[in-house]
Order: sequence, then structure tokens, then C-alpha cells
Amino acid sequence: MRPRILVLYYSQTGQLRQILDSLVSDIKGKADIEYAQIEPVTAFPFPWTALEFFDAMPETVAHVPIPVKPLPATVMNGKYDLIIFGYQPWFLNPSQPTTGFLNTEFAQIFKDTPVLTVVGCRNMWLHAQEKVKSYLAKVNAQLVGNIVLTDTNPNLVSLLTVIRWSFKGQKEASGMLPAAGVQQRDIEATSRFGNIIYKHLAEDNLFDLQRALLSSGAVQLRPGLVILEQRGIKNFRFWSKFIREKGGPGDPARAGRVLMFKNLLLVAIFILSPISTATALLKLAIKRNSLLKDVDYFKQLEYQEGRL
Repeated sequence: MRPRILVLYYSQTGQLRQILDSLVSDIKGKADIEYAQIEPVTAFPFPWTALEFFDAMPETVAHVPIPVKPLPATVMNGKYDLIIFGYQPWFLNPSQPTTGFLNTEFAQIFKDTPVLTVVGCRNMWLHAQEKVKSYLAKVNAQLVGNIVLTDTNPNLVSLLTVIRWSFKGQKEASGMLPAAGVQQRDIEATSRFGNIIYKHLAEDNLFDLQRALLSSGAVQLRPGLVILEQRGIKNFRFWSKFIREKGGPGDPARAGRVLMFKNLLLVAIFILSPISTATALLKLAIKRNSLLKDVDYFKQLEYQEGRL
């Protein structure tokens, strides 16, 4: 009997859909594959204005659910051998539509079902994945694998291209800057994971899937990222609370604090980032063994509350 796979996702720009299409491209003839898209009741803008973008941070970090449209009844009533769940991190957390979905009754679709998460982002995904793990655990899902695709250009280059893409809507290369987002070659190479997934499904051996995916490069993680996310999430939580004290999304009363956050974040990225990187390298040298254990943990599927 052919395996039945549901590809469930939210993609604001369409890039994640490309990644997921590539992932299953080589097994379409072997498995029955269905797609379902998570859609917020009120769509987020794209491209963003700077104020709209940074104003989305407080509720994203606080995991305030937004309304999402119901999944089709045929999907909710379906029985799947695997759900491939694709999502994007926003501000070191799952995007608001992802969090909104995971806080609805529709998340019951994951119950007692094997789930493979697929993350597409610029570079930081650890805390977002921890939160998704916690949501999946609440509905008794069976997390069996994780694949992460990031923009592998240098940090400053990827930051400039994502700014151009987010605020001007231009993904294509221009001037000295390459195309924004995950590189096309990496998106296309995601197809190599499809037959690994199919083989483990056919052999009813999903408990060993993540090991096989990791052997094929499904998750690349440098120890320094652990340090940077540990620092970043603390700062985001502070600013989320500070801004929300002045009102909800779009409230003019909080616009000043949102702009303050934006300016400080840009200073941190463009000016303080080299200093942060240097101190992270120093910490890496001092606590290398501990950080290597962290790296191993984040590559795996286990969930330990408060780990990040």
C-alpha cells in the first residue's frame, strides 16, 4: 500500500513551498502526497514596512495566537502515515500563523501521527524548533525527523539581502548582492532526502529516520549559534514585554518603543555583532564540551523544557 503523506505548511514568500516541493519531488510516484496550507484570517503584508515588521515582534515572541482559517474537512479527517510540517521562524520563534495554528483544535491532526519538521530561515532556528517540539508534544505527535535549510551566505550579506527582500520585495540578485534567502542549489538538493524518508516509511522504521537524515546533512549547526540564540531570546523577551505594556499590535501608543527596538537591533547587528561573535568564540573555547553537547541535543528530536 502506498504511504500517504500530508505536507502542511505556512509560507509567506513562497520559498518554503519550493523547499517542500523539492523534498518530495523524487517520491511523488511512490507515495500519495497531499498539500494543506496554513492561512491566517488576516494575511500579513509582504513586502513589509519597517514599522509593520518590527511591530510583529512582541506578539510573535509572546506566542499570542492569531486566528487561522480551518483546514479542509477532507484533510482533518484523513489518516496519514507521515505529516511533513514546514514553518518559518520569526524573531527566534515560530511565525505567528504557525503559532496560531498550533493553538487551535486543528493541531489535533498531529495526534498519534509521525511528524517531520522542515525549517527554512536565514540562520537562527533553535528556539523556534524547541517551541514547535513543545506544541507537538502537547498533542501527542510523534516527532520523527527535522530538516533545516538556511541562507549559507556570510551573515552580513544574508542580512542585507533579506532586508531588500522583506522591505522591497526583491529576492533577485542586484549589484554586488546575491539572491536573498536559501540558495537555489540548496533548495534543489533537498530532493535527496525524499527517498530516505520513503525508505523508512516503507520499512516502518521511522524511529531511525533522523539518524539517516543527519548522515545526509539535514541539519548543519555551529556551536556559536547556540550562544547567539541564548543571548538573543533573552533580549527579545524583554523587548516584547516592554512594547506590549503600551498596547496591542498597531497601537500608536507603542510605536515609539517599536522604533526604539528596531534601531537598537540594527545597531546590535551591524555594529555590535563582530564584538558578540568574538565573545561567543571566547565562550566556545572555554565551554567547548558543554556547547558540543548542546549542538548534539539541538540536532536530535528530544524535547527538554527550558533548554534554551
